[in-house]
Amino acid sequence: MTSPTTPEPASHTLDDDLARHMSGWSKRFDKDHDDQSPLPSHHPMCLGCGQDNPHGHQLEVLRDGDGVLARHVFDARHTGAPGIAHGGAVATVIDDLFGFVLYSVGEPGVTRHLGVDYLAPVLLGTPYVFRARLDRRDGRKLFVSAEGTDETGRVVMKAEALFIVVGLTHFKDVNAQSNPPVAP
Repeated sequence: MTSPTTPEPASHTLDDDLARHMSGWSKRFDKDHDDQSPLPSHHPMCLGCGQDNPHGHQLEVLRDGDGVLARHVFDARHTGAPGIAHGGAVATVIDDLFGFVLYSVGEPGVTRHLGVDYLAPVLLGTPYVFRARLDRRDGRKLFVSAEGTDETGRVVMKAEALFIVVGLTHFKDVNAQSNPPVAP
């Protein structure tokens, strides 16, 4: 007869994961980062840039002057209408790209508002270039904008967003609450 086994303890807790992630986070805000090498992902499982997320976009983002850029091809996982990328998939890429603008600012932040104008269908299997930049800052408010172009240089989408600068503890505090605060 075998006795029931006690489950192995988790290899790490949420606190451990956040501590490990936040300890390296500040290093990501190196304003002297080489423009030719990809910026580090937000998190290995990030839906936009996480290389370990099989459902994500695995974006590789580069600095582009004062902004950032990513080249991306939407695939069958991102389908909306037949042959066309889902608008939410496009918005995910843009929101994530805006998060990389924070590396240039040198402070972490969160999305407060995101608006996307779709000017032409974003097709599956077609290479696009997405660029984002900081337009202005007003205290903790960061106003950012982006556009996506196809291979011919035609603008297929434009976006704007408002990010709010937060301290690194924001992510630990929010994850510790079962009911995080709602913005007014």
